[in-house]
Amino acid sequence: MTGIRQALRELWSAPDDARVLQQDGRWYTWGEVRLLVESIDHELSVSGASEGSRIAVVLGNRMESIAALIALLSTGRTITTLNPMQPVGRLTADLRQALPRVVLAPGELWEIDEFVSTVSELATDGYVIDAGMAHRATRGAASVDDASTTDTVAIEMFTSGTTGPPKRVPLTWRQLDAAMSAVHGHVGAARSAREPLTGRVALVTLAIVHIGGMWGVLQALTEARPFVLLPRFTVEGWVGAVEEHKPRIASLPPAAMRSLLNAEVPVDKLASLRAVTAGTTFLSPDLADEFIARYDIPVLTVYGATEFSGAVAGWTKPMHAQWWTTKRGSVGRPFPGVQLRVVDDKGLVLPRGETGALEVCSGQTGSGSDEWVHTSDLAHIDGDGFLYIDGRADDAIIRGGFKVQPEVVANALREHSAVLDATVYGKDDDRLGQVPVAVVELVDGNRVIDESELKEFLRDHLTGYEVPVAIHAVESLPRSVSLKVDRRRLLELVAELEASTA
Repeated sequence: MTGIRQALRELWSAPDDARVLQQDGRWYTWGEVRLLVESIDHELSVSGASEGSRIAVVLGNRMESIAALIALLSTGRTITTLNPMQPVGRLTADLRQALPRVVLAPGELWEIDEFVSTVSELATDGYVIDAGMAHRATRGAASVDDASTTDTVAIEMFTSGTTGPPKRVPLTWRQLDAAMSAVHGHVGAARSAREPLTGRVALVTLAIVHIGGMWGVLQALTEARPFVLLPRFTVEGWVGAVEEHKPRIASLPPAAMRSLLNAEVPVDKLASLRAVTAGTTFLSPDLADEFIARYDIPVLTVYGATEFSGAVAGWTKPMHAQWWTTKRGSVGRPFPGVQLRVVDDKGLVLPRGETGALEVCSGQTGSGSDEWVHTSDLAHIDGDGFLYIDGRADDAIIRGGFKVQPEVVANALREHSAVLDATVYGKDDDRLGQVPVAVVELVDGNRVIDESELKEFLRDHLTGYEVPVAIHAVESLPRSVSLKVDRRRLLELVAELEASTA
């Protein structure tokens, strides 16, 4: 298989009038994108940033970010991602921690004193990337090449941070190429002999600063396929793109899937789809079945992580047709080249069907295909090789010596007819160590709920120590760029609710 870096270089064989990406209804041609790519490359070369240099990019879902991505990866520079959706204080804190060689950001950030002063404080070169143009905004103290000839990192990307502060994970070229090979082996597709930037249009739904959105862009560019780049998910925007371009497969996180069902989108608007993929967070099999029943479109769950540079297990359409009724709730089978196993607290491999800590061995991991990487996920693998995620080891709540898995409690809450979605976390308790607290999003955004009724409902589904000590109702659960529940924002919201009640 052609590596990602080489595939990006081959884009220069495309004609200038070929369509690359559509944003807000407008198509950008390869000629337009190429000019910006070459402008960015020129400015970076003048700045002394060459192969291996670490370049911080404020990576929003816009054409300029795609051009920056092509300019950096095709030349072997390292992308250090910065999330444009966080407050400027957090963004500048990330910037100080990253210590990049050069900073690329949209013009609006260069108008904020705190951002500009941070870049100046770091004595690094800064460039405005806007409206198809790249020009210097700040000049660093020195223009020297900081590249390391042994550096093989392609992207430094934050994890989602749904259970605590996000971690910056270095993804090497080996990992990315292994992940791309695994995806193509899993779905049986790769770049064909067609002309570059032709063929069926892909759809990028997620924020590209997250591994799901980044992977959608990388796959489209590697396969030299035009794509639609949604600035953010909306029912109207997603359905409109599906209607216009008629993709066969599109990604749909669980929260977005529920939004489509609630909006009662007509079946005919999604007629082109042969499958949807879901993999950013837990997908209830009941939600999947509801979507399948409404639209007759199989839901193909995948499992992965930023640390694995993408997915390592998942479903295919043939697997779904054969196994879904008996394996519902599974996240599928391992991709080609991926090995999975489950171990106990002592590291001993457990028999099939028993729950323990999941370990992964693959070229997609940071240590390579010869070592097993321990994850925080609790899982079991059945006799047919299907993987089931049973919770997270680091999310477990120890209540007076009893272990409570938050996802088990959340699943029980989701069974209640008034609950649209739920999340559960552990709260410190002087007597018991920790106790479970639940936050629920109600159907139709209703914030009126009888807490005692929900607790009584849970007592019929859970053991006594699993029932939350408090259940809060919110208009909507706060979510990160990957549409996972944002734990930090959730705790802030609960604190406000408790303060107002007191």
